[in-house]
Amino acid sequence: MTEENTNNLALNTLSNPGTVQNRKRVGRGIGSGTGKTAGRGHKGQKSRSGGNVRPGFEGGQMPLQQRVPKFGFSSRTNNLLKDVNVKLLEGMSEVSLETLKQNKIISKKIEKVKIYGNTELLSKINVIGIKVTKGARESIEKAGGSIQE
Repeated sequence: MTEENTNNLALNTLSNPGTVQNRKRVGRGIGSGTGKTAGRGHKGQKSRSGGNVRPGFEGGQMPLQQRVPKFGFSSRTNNLLKDVNVKLLEGMSEVSLETLKQNKIISKKIEKVKIYGNTELLSKINVIGIKVTKGARESIEKAGGSIQE
């Protein structure tokens, strides 16, 4: 805009053409096109005044947002297994399911444990009755420890 045009404009003359829209008056007789039922169809809850259903309502069927699992869902079948890093075992002479529970590395409900990781160990560790990955096996045997599965 040039300087001449801005001088003629005043705040009270500005308008937003998107906001000026006449609402269609419905239900004004059969000849109007949207008369009689006014586009609401025949009978039923949604044809009445004030009659509408909340978002997500599926006519009494269990709604989708209640059917799907929520965040924080944990499977009951897969929470008895725990992975333990080799570096957490540093300083322990014997490692079994009971000693891990005593040292509070795993919780009491855990039934299976697998040791993983490839960290250099300083102490000798004897693993009894626990599964071990290749890398963890190498680091335990390099430190002079033994594994009995």
